[in-house]
Amino acid sequence: MTEKTTNEVKKIDDNLIYVGRKPPMNDDLVVVTQFNGNGTKDVILNVGGRSISTAVDTAEIMRNRFVKNAKVKDITISTESPANEDGKKQMFHQLKYVLQRLRKPEVEHNII
Repeated sequence: MTEKTTNEVKKIDDNLIYVGRKPPMNDDLVVVTQFNGNGTKDVILNVGGRSISTAVDTAEIMRNRFVKNAKVKDITISTESPANEDGKKQMFHQLKYVLQRLRKPEVEHNII
């Protein structure tokens, strides 16, 4: 039973992409590779702070240009308030963006 739990955790970690200060197209390549190479259905973009807009750009570019049969499955927004060295609390925002690849659309055959 422990082995199954470990495999499930590993599978989730394989689908997790941390978005940072890189250009959105760099992360798009990683997302497309996850969808096509691993055959996974869900990819999770995890981002915090000022990079939230980059994660949204990454997801929208990927959905509109590269994997058109993907949809937004879930968006989770959270805020943490850790204390810094001076004892002041500082708000840190996080976003988890879950993309799901739908099954491939059926090709329509038009017979003339």
